[in-house]
Amino acid sequence: MSANPKIALYWCASCGGCEESVVDLAESILDVVGAVDIVLWPVAMDFKRADIEAMADGSIAVALVNGAVRSSEQEEMVHLLRRKSALVVAYGSCAHQGGIPGLANQFSREDLLRTVYEESPSTVNPERTRPALRVVEDGREVTLPELWQVVRPLGAVIDVDYTIPGCPPTAKLLAGALAAILAGQLPPRGAVLAPDVALCDECPRKDSKPVDLAITEFRRPHLVKLDPDRCFLAQGVLCMGPATRSGCEALCIGGWMPCTGCFGPTSRVADQGAKILSSLAANIEPKTDEEIVTMLAGIPDPVGTFYRYGLAASRLRAKIAEREIAGREIAGREPKP
Repeated sequence: MSANPKIALYWCASCGGCEESVVDLAESILDVVGAVDIVLWPVAMDFKRADIEAMADGSIAVALVNGAVRSSEQEEMVHLLRRKSALVVAYGSCAHQGGIPGLANQFSREDLLRTVYEESPSTVNPERTRPALRVVEDGREVTLPELWQVVRPLGAVIDVDYTIPGCPPTAKLLAGALAAILAGQLPPRGAVLAPDVALCDECPRKDSKPVDLAITEFRRPHLVKLDPDRCFLAQGVLCMGPATRSGCEALCIGGWMPCTGCFGPTSRVADQGAKILSSLAANIEPKTDEEIVTMLAGIPDPVGTFYRYGLAASRLRAKIAEREIAGREIAGREPKP
């Protein structure tokens, strides 16, 4: 048995981009593979759940878990990895704050299942058949994971030691975090392993941001021709930079797209969406109700804009009715969201 520290990587409710970000290390991945033993990485290697269950508690040096928790299987696996790992890292936006999957908290589980299996334009299902949690046929039993009522970030389900934010995290952040873990040079537990300043601090357009903004309209970037060197907010394009942690190397900005907030808030911000709303409200020029309504038409999806990655971890979290339903239906089995 190798004396190298053991590392596990696991994928919950997410798109898979965080899994792919590991190979963004390029040739540096060879150094990582040489310094550690990967004991779980389902997307790339054939490890089984039983292999992890057979390991001693705490024997995995670090588990990098990406994705939010939405199903019974995901919850079981993250509890298992918590027990077997000395350190658990919430890796990426979905594990950190719920991510894009967290936007489903605007709807009930019934709404989602009905849309996916019965009403979507591409679905032909006249019998309105849905996947069953348990089916027995000819003495053989097949089971599926149960879909919970709400999406939860990893830290709402298990204790998380560190967080690496991003959709996905950059290779630079991942390499720095792995180096710190292997060297035992980590900050106090609970830290987010990224700079604790707003993205505007590293934005290449920051010198063009006026001290006093006077936003007269919200413009969508695909509908206007923008100045490539001028602050997006100064051009009326909604940018989450002032409410978002830096560390992403301003990659979206470099691609001529405003920040959408994937790195989450800094430690001084309690609610990322509320933070940017407060900032925008203080800098809009229209004053009358009619002018404000017209202006807000430029933001057709406020929740998806201000809480694109963080709804599940925000003060809003989910529809109140669904939180109450979740508490009644699965009390004693799943923590209340």
